[in-house]
Amino acid sequence: MFRVGYGYDVHKFGGKGPITLGGEKIDYPQGVIAHSDGDVLIHALCDAILGASGLGDIGELYPDTDDAFLNIDSRILLRDTFKRITKEGYKISNVDITVMAQAPKLLPHKEKMRSNLAQDLNLPLNAVNIKATTTEGLGFVGRKEGIAASATALIYDDK
Repeated sequence: MFRVGYGYDVHKFGGKGPITLGGEKIDYPQGVIAHSDGDVLIHALCDAILGASGLGDIGELYPDTDDAFLNIDSRILLRDTFKRITKEGYKISNVDITVMAQAPKLLPHKEKMRSNLAQDLNLPLNAVNIKATTTEGLGFVGRKEGIAASATALIYDDK
């Protein structure tokens, strides 16, 4: 049985850079305001995987009110999410992520981000897709006030 999940995350720019996306540090004059490392790509992906499996969401499992997650590397959260769904008998078929950012440009970093996610989710590289788009100068992304990501995950019951 296949199951689909969708995730979305936003963080406001603030403070000093760099920013972290897909586990990669990317030079940018501003960082993001977040309890963890603020990796919107991984946060959206965790929510997509958790949604597909019916195991809740990132805010329930890794709340920003818990100091255990203060400044945590989001790849740790992703690996824990993967462990949780695997324990329930699910496997991931593929994931597809879109990052919405007027800046910075993500093309030079996409392959390394894909590789990080494939490694953390025990997937072949071609099962991880990352896209980046601007919003043509519109909205909070276009005004460079923040960054957003959406993700879809297709999982299946391995039982």
